[in-house]
Amino acid sequence: MTTQALEVARDLADTFAAGAAERDAHRELPTEAVRALKSSGLLALSVPVKFGGLGVPATVLTEVFRLFAAADPSLAQIPHSHFTFLEALRLQGSRSQQSFFYGLVLDGALLANAQSERGPHPIDVDTTRLTPTPSGDFVLDGRKFYSTGALFADWLVVRASLSDGTLDTPTAATPKVIAFVPADAPGVEVVDDWDGMGQRTTASGTVTLDRVAVPPDHVVGFSDIFGVPTLYGARAQLLHAAIDVGIATGALAEGVRQAGRARPHFEANVGAAAEDPTLIAVAGELAVTVRGAQALLGEAARQVEAAAAHLTADTAAAASVAVATAKVAAVRAALEASSALFELGGTRSATAAGNLSRFWRDARTHTLHDATRWKLQHIGRYTLSATPPPRHGQL
Repeated sequence: MTTQALEVARDLADTFAAGAAERDAHRELPTEAVRALKSSGLLALSVPVKFGGLGVPATVLTEVFRLFAAADPSLAQIPHSHFTFLEALRLQGSRSQQSFFYGLVLDGALLANAQSERGPHPIDVDTTRLTPTPSGDFVLDGRKFYSTGALFADWLVVRASLSDGTLDTPTAATPKVIAFVPADAPGVEVVDDWDGMGQRTTASGTVTLDRVAVPPDHVVGFSDIFGVPTLYGARAQLLHAAIDVGIATGALAEGVRQAGRARPHFEANVGAAAEDPTLIAVAGELAVTVRGAQALLGEAARQVEAAAAHLTADTAAAASVAVATAKVAAVRAALEASSALFELGGTRSATAAGNLSRFWRDARTHTLHDATRWKLQHIGRYTLSATPPPRHGQL
């Protein structure tokens, strides 16, 4: 079944690639592509077998994301939160919650995040509140930004501070929960206002929540995920790394195509640009960088699988560091490949009509998601003194 899933993903990726440049140029949201993704069955890849899903290993899910991102990084970003919050459901949801929401996903439902907020408060503070009511239900109030995929979501997964009704100023220590909310619930508004220079068609709108009613069985704990060793952060970051490696893969392939069309430099005294020894060196260096990132991504996915089979504090730490290493390499590869493709293609590759800048814009935008400078800190400490990395969603 995993082989079949990868075949479906490759076929979908081919259709995604066909319209990627045009969608980006005109910021046309990929409505038909997302509809195809929902009907493909791939959104249920990580649903456990006991609930009717495939429960595919991390290596397979990672490859699906890499394939999608090589075709269209925006489309690859849309289901990221879907799989991340399915993992939160697996870790913290009750059996009845799992049965209900996994069932929706098996029917093609797409989950999207509503978690990031604008400052001035730190990013680990949620001013969005979930407050109990006398009836036993909750109400949800707040405003979320950069809510990737929200415009296509069937359900929004909202991270919020759990309020007792008297909470004035949430802090990083305030208990957090995630609330599963139908996208069309009263009090929910999703605004199409994402204006990033890259990842232009991720449907990352602002979500406003005005006294949205939430029943208790739609609320899942979030803070408790990080109280014990888990692979929650490692899995989330693994998929981010796969998107960056996919961008690098796609950019390298495009650079090769452009080199085939380019004119050789007159000093090379060769008949084709691909025979220019200086360009050959550029392609060789770039291939090493991209293939190295691909290899580290595969190794990180295997370490996540190994840790999942024998989960301890040590195996979880090792998996997180392996993923962080892959993410750093992926970021470097994405940025380098998306820039070097113009060197391979020459001046004609810089025309607006070709829209090849989307590779770099997507790479630069997506690689801002998590600070690799902090990943290097954790990798270094683990290397020098076996200091385990902290437990949070970005590692």
